[in-house]
Amino acid sequence: MRNVLFVASECTPFIKTGGLADVIGSLPQALKENEGVEVRVILPLYDEIPLEWRDKMEYVMSFNVPLGWRNSEASMYSLEYNNIIYYFVSNEYYFTRKGVYGYYDDGERFLFFSRAVIEALAHLDFKPDVLHAHDWQAGMAVALAKIIQPIFDMKTVMTIHNIKYQGLMPIDIFEDFFDMSREHIGGFEWNGMLNCLKSGLFHADKITTVSPSYGEEIKDPYYGEELHPFLLERSADLIGVLNGIDTKDYNPQTDPAIAVNYRSSRAKKKENKLILQEKLGLPIIAEKPLYIIITRLVEQKGLHLVQHILDDFLHEDVQCIILGTGDEEFETYFAEAAESHPNKLVTLLAFDEGVARQLYASADFFVMPSKFEPCGLAQLIALQYKTVPIVRETGGLRDTVLPFNELTGEGNGFSFTNYNADDLLATLRYSLRIYHDPIQWPVVVKNVNKSQFSWKSSARDYATIYDQLTTISV
Repeated sequence: MRNVLFVASECTPFIKTGGLADVIGSLPQALKENEGVEVRVILPLYDEIPLEWRDKMEYVMSFNVPLGWRNSEASMYSLEYNNIIYYFVSNEYYFTRKGVYGYYDDGERFLFFSRAVIEALAHLDFKPDVLHAHDWQAGMAVALAKIIQPIFDMKTVMTIHNIKYQGLMPIDIFEDFFDMSREHIGGFEWNGMLNCLKSGLFHADKITTVSPSYGEEIKDPYYGEELHPFLLERSADLIGVLNGIDTKDYNPQTDPAIAVNYRSSRAKKKENKLILQEKLGLPIIAEKPLYIIITRLVEQKGLHLVQHILDDFLHEDVQCIILGTGDEEFETYFAEAAESHPNKLVTLLAFDEGVARQLYASADFFVMPSKFEPCGLAQLIALQYKTVPIVRETGGLRDTVLPFNELTGEGNGFSFTNYNADDLLATLRYSLRIYHDPIQWPVVVKNVNKSQFSWKSSARDYATIYDQLTTISV
């Protein structure tokens, strides 16, 4: 049995700001249940973690964490949940704050967290064969593990969930925060800055990202966020492993958030639609095609394309619902659009997990025209709730949504290639035509019903990576 320590900044059900938390919440269980990997997870103990979890934590130890000339203290707590042991690193100065990210000293906060992880390894009763770090907040843990070597021959894996976010700090703080020789600075520096993500990528034994297509894209200047030359150099060590979803949690047969549970029944989906239409004040018509967008309202999600074509598309006989929060530009636009089209468009400027699940359970189509998308979980959830995705062919969207082909009968959704508003509108209109086609629509529905994206296959891929690394070291 391999021992693996996940290092991450968020994890469901304790603390979540995005899809990273879903991955850290479900992948360890899949690795343990399906591959026999003993996984433990270490996280910061944020003040935002609800008391219902904090009250269940047990004190483990306190220890010193050196950051340059500073000596700070960390305390560690543990909690077992769903047969996985979670560790939480506590420090009042760095983590007793409102929210998770967005502070001027985020780089310093997660450098402290990473150093605390390395210092804790000497004291834990768990000796990992592999330290697996996720995204920039944990990148320094990989670098420090290699330089300090807290456990002999421990291997490291660094996973990129979104290369856009890298954790940049001024280069001149190296002497201030790192008690090590300047000969190591090259492994931390990129384009004149200390780069937390690059630090992890440079020192990791293997690099993974969250879909095969994204693994190829980030080696290109358009997607690589200026790290593409380095990733090209390490191509042999870069592996794209497609994310999955927790199919026990996202299960329309048992989901308590939706009004009418179902397995694949379109009739029961329509019952959910009727209830939702009444709740939101839309005309109550079961056969009216319902398109939904559930997303952060930011440019990455392709919302400028939606802005360009929304009025034109709403001239069709459709209903649309948008759920999310984000940039003021998009919040204002979609709120005003809903006022202009009261019988066709509802904009919900909030994020509510229960409402999101009700939308997935009610809708006919889920729209996700992302500019880039490392993996995307929303289209997987949509498929799990038997809702047809409409996506742009990028990253994990390309890997999970096969465009419908009338000639072959293949395809579990609709897609377009170019980041172009006219192409999005044409694809939406094509999906509408297929919806009204009594021969082709059942074929699409059948293909959607067969789509499966559990963590089993991905867990097998990660277990293979761990086995290869630890076998080589024997």
